Amino acid sequence: MGLSVAVQMDPIQSINIAGDSTFAMLLEAQARGHTLSVYTPQTMAFQAGHVTASVHSAQVRDVVGDHVTLGDQVRRELTEFDVILLRQDPPFDMAYITSTHMLETVQTTGPTLVVNDPTAVRNAPEKILVMRFPDLMPPTLITEDKAAIEAFWAEHGDIVIKPLYGHGGKGVVRLREGDQNLGSLLGLFGDLFPEPWVVQTFLPEIAQGDKRILLVQGEPFGLINRVPAQGDLRSNMVVGGRAEATELTDRDREICAAIGPTLREMGLLFVGIDVIGRFITEINVTSPTGIRALANLGGGNAAAAMWDAIEEKHRLAR
Repeated sequence: MGLSVAVQMDPIQSINIAGDSTFAMLLEAQARGHTLSVYTPQTMAFQAGHVTASVHSAQVRDVVGDHVTLGDQVRRELTEFDVILLRQDPPFDMAYITSTHMLETVQTTGPTLVVNDPTAVRNAPEKILVMRFPDLMPPTLITEDKAAIEAFWAEHGDIVIKPLYGHGGKGVVRLREGDQNLGSLLGLFGDLFPEPWVVQTFLPEIAQGDKRILLVQGEPFGLINRVPAQGDLRSNMVVGGRAEATELTDRDREICAAIGPTLREMGLLFVGIDVIGRFITEINVTSPTGIRALANLGGGNAAAAMWDAIEEKHRLAR
């Protein structure tokens, strides 16, 4: 029996379907007979214990320039849906956090399953959840205190600074020993990113790539290696990184085994982790990507594995 599925996402008309993981999820859901609706978080409303949104029914096609047909916009209670996919892209700001509070109400007042669990998403920012596993990470500091950053830099010599709630490789800067730009950089970051920053030792293994490992229900499903463009330390594909096929190492399996129980306990059904060399650097829970790149490289259909897990979870909850 098909499920009624609503997807909270950025406007579907403007996505790049060639690399969009949410679109891959929609294609798989439709192929299984599930009915699809989409809405943007800006249309959500919370009144008298009820959460509604202005939704469009959607039919999707894997055709560039003609990938979706939308129905009329209708305001509906979100508890009317069997499943809601929380798939809006960062920034992880107060608007994002507010939407998780609304979705938490939906999940606790009705039978609707929200993926990933909105409470867990709110409590597990990409660069903070990973701090629970210091033995798996490179030396890392989260702060906006200049003195603390200077002490960390003096100890480690070659560091990377990035905004705590940044995404897509934005604002990632490397400082080598003796660099004179720290003061200017922190001033700029203070204006652009009014939040703490992540400071990590630079990992030279980034030249060989940054692995994105996709986990479903805390178990590794597949991975790709994202290699930075020439002259860039960022491996994100949206800034020019390229995807290559690769395999899980024993260290990768060790990392997944260590974090898997926490992901399952928190209700984080679909997660993408970033691994450079022997170290995990992020646990991505808001809108993890990599599904289409993995499939294109012959690594399997992570969207199918995700829907298998969702359908089983929904069946057990009935």
